Amino acid sequence: MKKLILALAVLVSLSAAAQRSQDKKKMDAFITNLMKKMTIEEKIGQLNLVTPGGGIATGAVVSSNVEAKIKEGKVGGLFGVHGPEKVRQAQDFAVKQTRMKIPLLFGSDVIHGYKTIFPIPLGLSASWDMALIERSARIAALESTANGLNWNFSPMVDIARDPRWGRVAEGAGEDPYLGSQIARAMVRGYQGDDMTKPTTMMACVKHFILYGAAEAGRDYNTTDMSRIKMFNEYLPPYKAAIDAGVGSVMSSFNDIDAVPATGNKWVLTDLLRGRWGFDGFVVSDYTSVNEMIAHGMGDLQAVSALALKAGLDMDMVGEGFLTTLPKSLKEGKVTEKEIDQSCRRILEAKYKLGLFDDPYRYIDTSRPAKEILTADTRKAAREIAARSFVLLKNNNQVLPLKKSGTIALVGPLANNKNNMLGTWAVSGDPQTSIPLLEGMKNVAGNGVNIIYAKGANITNDTLLAKKVNVFGTRIDIDKRSPEEMLKEAVEAARKADVVVAAVGEASEMSGESSSRSDITLPESQKKLVRALVQTGKPVVLVMMSGRPLALEEENELTTAMLQTWHAGSEAGNAIADVLFGDYNPSGKLTATFPRNVGQVPIYYSQRTTGRPATSEEFKKFQSNYLDVPNSPLFPFGYGLSYTTFSYGDVKLNKNSMKPNEAITATVTLTNTGKYDGEEVVQLYIRDVVCSITRPVKELKGFQKVFLKAGESKEVSFKITAEDLKFYNSELNYVAEPGDFKVFIGTSSQEVKEADFKLQ
Repeated sequence: MKKLILALAVLVSLSAAAQRSQDKKKMDAFITNLMKKMTIEEKIGQLNLVTPGGGIATGAVVSSNVEAKIKEGKVGGLFGVHGPEKVRQAQDFAVKQTRMKIPLLFGSDVIHGYKTIFPIPLGLSASWDMALIERSARIAALESTANGLNWNFSPMVDIARDPRWGRVAEGAGEDPYLGSQIARAMVRGYQGDDMTKPTTMMACVKHFILYGAAEAGRDYNTTDMSRIKMFNEYLPPYKAAIDAGVGSVMSSFNDIDAVPATGNKWVLTDLLRGRWGFDGFVVSDYTSVNEMIAHGMGDLQAVSALALKAGLDMDMVGEGFLTTLPKSLKEGKVTEKEIDQSCRRILEAKYKLGLFDDPYRYIDTSRPAKEILTADTRKAAREIAARSFVLLKNNNQVLPLKKSGTIALVGPLANNKNNMLGTWAVSGDPQTSIPLLEGMKNVAGNGVNIIYAKGANITNDTLLAKKVNVFGTRIDIDKRSPEEMLKEAVEAARKADVVVAAVGEASEMSGESSSRSDITLPESQKKLVRALVQTGKPVVLVMMSGRPLALEEENELTTAMLQTWHAGSEAGNAIADVLFGDYNPSGKLTATFPRNVGQVPIYYSQRTTGRPATSEEFKKFQSNYLDVPNSPLFPFGYGLSYTTFSYGDVKLNKNSMKPNEAITATVTLTNTGKYDGEEVVQLYIRDVVCSITRPVKELKGFQKVFLKAGESKEVSFKITAEDLKFYNSELNYVAEPGDFKVFIGTSSQEVKEADFKLQ
């Protein structure tokens, strides 16, 4: 029977491969025939991606200038255009009023939901739940395509280990293994198994490459690292997205080896296409072609030619390709073959989306009302958000809260719709979000008396507020004095049994162009927390932020802390579900929380040194600080529950293996507390002796396990030679024989261990 099943599987695989080959031949023939009819100007037009900007709201779907370019065949795609009617208008220009009748791509940044907004990606990653993350992307694709979009500038998979960098909010944190799993899940969620379906869309992995490693945590800054670090620690999530079949890639703003990514041939051709076999198209980030001028790479004609020759296919907004490539072609600075190659890739994307069969495939006026921001999508947002929260502290089991008595709910984020969605929720409407005050009233019922007081501004710094409020009011500075607000909050706290303080960042204090050199709470909120603690009442801190913050003082002062990130449309309901125990928190950190900014960059998988610190106690001539321990405030993988879990010893089915064998590592996990709950069991490995310096441990597996109170379960992981591989000094992917350690536990710091050998 097994042989028959295997034979059938092989036949199915061969049949699928044959079908793919046939489909590719059909696509190649179609596009070859189409391109024979195109002029060079029309081919260059396909390489141009534009946005109509603010012109849509008051008049036609696009401004007259963009309309004219579309009709002249000088536009390959649009972004910033939403809604079936507006998309149809623009598509009409392309397929009815141009010579070649080539349809347009319609793209957008759908980073963590379209109209139904999910937690920021850093929050989603803290769920450690791939099915849930894929589901969030699936819903985002459903809503986006209902509004006429077919291309999404997501997922962002940049590894980020510096919380000063604002865009840490948009990624999966610091770890390449976890980041790779999430990259695959997001691509599957957006693209599904058939991109011609009107409910799926083409994904665009970004930012290629190393954008998350900008020096000093300052956005758009230079990036410089060794190839070994690059291949082992930063490239895996991009590679995972490519292997998952992502349709497009976006180049990054930063330079690599002193050449901007947008014009870097090693990045876009040698690595992406040559080494990894990517066959989709590459789009620049917003005006990143033009920005190579400021990098010092030449004028617009020079940098446009550089980008095309490097392997860039589509120019976002800058129009350098459109305005300079004809001249560069005449002068021999680019070739027609290079233009043809990029044009073909973009036409292939349109073919794969089914646009040549039906340019209006994604335009259905009946869909938005039925599929966007529905009761079902909101329910999903609530469930997903609750699973992203991380319980950082819970002294005296103050949580979950009782649904009785009096609660003082205070803080600038306690009743603030404008900051629930989080950064880069460009299509979301903050006014559709549920703030915490509303959510607590919904969940607590009539048995709880909730006293609300704002207590403080997010910040009293008017200059900072002005910078943050670029996209609308996110920091609202109250007309009352800080002293008056603080007094009101303290009075509310004194009347209550417990205080819930909602503090943190405004949504636009993180995200693009939102780097911070000080990652503590603003002083206005610090004063509020101190005053609340001085009342003697237990204080539960609900932390809303787009990055890891330095919370050493708050950790010392407060009774409990729940990290909720920016949780999206259903933020208030989801937070209340967790606070009152309707859901037992199960999130784990995917980015290390430092004690202070001086520890940054800080991450769990740092490489071994010749003089490692042997304890938290300072010792001269070891790798440590004079003024703070090496350890973080909260490590990667950390997160508490309302219940408790115990781990048995790690048991291996054997202590050595050959390269073609496997070892099974098993622990017994027991729920030793009073609540049913979920635990993320984490597997780490260390290569003890190696030809290059290796990390102290690396995540290589995890399982999210649900256990009822008192229940035990054996959790097993299969370890193969593939899990032991790394890129050596020649950039060969190898597993070297020798000694290894395996660690299993509740976080990167709290683990049980065992030893084995690879023969």
